Amino acid sequence: MNAPMELKSEDVLRIELEVFRSEHRDLDAAIQALETTPAPDALQLRRLKKKKLQLRDRIARIEDLLTPDIIA
Repeated sequence: MNAPMELKSEDVLRIELEVFRSEHRDLDAAIQALETTPAPDALQLRRLKKKKLQLRDRIARIEDLLTPDIIA
């Protein structure tokens, strides 16, 4: 019987990175669509923008983990 292939932690991070980038793009589209409505819901806009910023921070942290430190 073959054991299931285990993902390395770097592989998991890359998958999470793509998922978070996709969510970030989706939130950006939702924010733009909401801003173009005649009377956008300010509270909903703030919540979406806050979530988008949180995703951006998570993306940056993962990118930092995946990028090797190069000492010049």
